[in-house]
Amino acid sequence: MQSFGFVRSRVAYVISVALLCGLLLAAGCTNPEPSGSAQTVTPSGTATVRLAYFPNVTHGVALVGVGRGTFAKALGSEAKLETQVFTAGPAEIEALFAGAVDIGYVGPGPAINGYLKSRGDALKIIAGSASGGAGLVVRKDSGITDLKGLAGKHVAIPQVGGTQDISLRHALGEVGLAPTNKRGTVDVVQYAPAEAETQFLQKAIDAAWLPEPWLARLEKQGTVTLLFDERDRWPDRQFASAVVIVSSKFLKEHPDLVQKFLSAHVETVEWAKKNPDEARKVIGEQIKDATKKAIPDDILKKALARTDMTYDPLRSSVLTFADWSRQLGYQREGRDALIGLIDEAPLNAVLTARNLAPIK
Repeated sequence: MQSFGFVRSRVAYVISVALLCGLLLAAGCTNPEPSGSAQTVTPSGTATVRLAYFPNVTHGVALVGVGRGTFAKALGSEAKLETQVFTAGPAEIEALFAGAVDIGYVGPGPAINGYLKSRGDALKIIAGSASGGAGLVVRKDSGITDLKGLAGKHVAIPQVGGTQDISLRHALGEVGLAPTNKRGTVDVVQYAPAEAETQFLQKAIDAAWLPEPWLARLEKQGTVTLLFDERDRWPDRQFASAVVIVSSKFLKEHPDLVQKFLSAHVETVEWAKKNPDEARKVIGEQIKDATKKAIPDDILKKALARTDMTYDPLRSSVLTFADWSRQLGYQREGRDALIGLIDEAPLNAVLTARNLAPIK
């Protein structure tokens, strides 16, 4: 895997495909491909599967699958696996639109927005990846003790339109607050998770809604307090924080490769649950390789304790994110426009073949 640089934030998000290369670089993308077809073929005739994911604990299945070689092994001689690392979902979706991503791990918010923006043509959610692994931390000297305390404060999210952004803005609305761009008092600012530490130290931000392992890392450094684990805000403490998406074009042209990838995905989830210590080691190695920053084992252990790996897309929570996104003005369409967003059929075929219960 190639190295990448993190997004230097508060830069306005640009969705023009003409600026795709700049977006990919800003998002920390490796192995960039030109726009065009949703798949490439090497001179020898072997298909190339371009896999995208984040260096986050919520993308632990991807990190383990890549690190152990499970995905590459499952594809076998039929396809070459190339990896791309992003730090925010909207940029990954733009890359998929341009044909530079075939399969990706991403938050439900960007997946929903991407599906609607393409009128259902560009992608589908074909599996879950993680539940939990996100929350709100506040600077210890900020005086914030609850959500209402965010009034007049600077609150960071990884990227506007991302899953944590949607969760934050919905939570603000629940307590009668709003961002400054909606005539409210909460200044919602955009920073890559790895930059949050510096921003807290400089007192440029008062709070941040972030994915793991950044919550646990900031806690260990002693500058912040965890206000709440996001799982506590959901029924049964379950919500989709990361899902697996596939380019509709790639799914149509290579259903066999998608099936093989999903089989490796399920295998990785099962292996990680049975071998948590080994999985944690692989995740740590992959995050260090991508970010050039090692995550101490105690931090990873704490972060993983708040993150549940799963292949269930947790459909109900995805649709709830869609409802929130509509309320926030990120989309105009209701649930009727999302009928084809989640397709469990390929996953259920894999589960049946592995003698596992299908997703209802």
